[in-house]
Amino acid sequence: MPETVVLLHGFGGTRRTWDGVAARLDGERYRPLALDLPGHGHASGERPITFASCVAHVLARAPARFVLCGYSMGGRLALHIALAAPERVARLVLIACSAGIEDEAERARRRRADRALATQLESAPFEQFIERWRRQPLFSCDPPRVGELARADQRRNRPPDLAVVLRGVGTGEMRPLWGRLAELAMAATVIAGDRDDKFHALARRMVGALPDARLVLLPGGHALQIENPAGVARALQGLDAETGA
Repeated sequence: MPETVVLLHGFGGTRRTWDGVAARLDGERYRPLALDLPGHGHASGERPITFASCVAHVLARAPARFVLCGYSMGGRLALHIALAAPERVARLVLIACSAGIEDEAERARRRRADRALATQLESAPFEQFIERWRRQPLFSCDPPRVGELARADQRRNRPPDLAVVLRGVGTGEMRPLWGRLAELAMAATVIAGDRDDKFHALARRMVGALPDARLVLLPGGHALQIENPAGVARALQGLDAETGA
């Protein structure tokens, strides 16, 4: 029987961000289950949006045991899920994500920035927000096709719902989990893009903190699931030829 792979998108995305990865998984070995997280896509109206409610949302839709793969915000939520229900997570795959901001002042600055973005989502045209989001250094070197696909996915969401997401589970709202990574005994794969310097460094640190983890570096930037779905699918299946460990 194929093993279920639960796929969690990043902020402002939807389950459709995984289309390229899901299409490349071996159907005899894996069954992809891409979910819309609360505040996004078909789950846009779900409330409340907290870390606990997002954990419950995923666990209610996942089978008894599954591979868990999360990108960016989805990776942060995947860490919460794995800590809440480690007996259900057969393997953990984290893509371009962090275990949180440890410095309290920096976390407070990020919280203020996230809340300012939430206000913009409620008051400015959505296209303006999308372009501001895409101008971040994280995405500055993305090929045009990646930007087109990312924008199309963002447009599947509603601005007021994304504002609630930022106020509920934004990076600045998250208590850091670095001190708890040692509790996650399941095998883990931590993936980063070779152009994504910030998350490349975070991935190396995460691999050092997890008990049974390997690092995989792939050609690409931050949005690897869009830019390099074949590489992500290979890494998810353990078929990648090279790791960055």
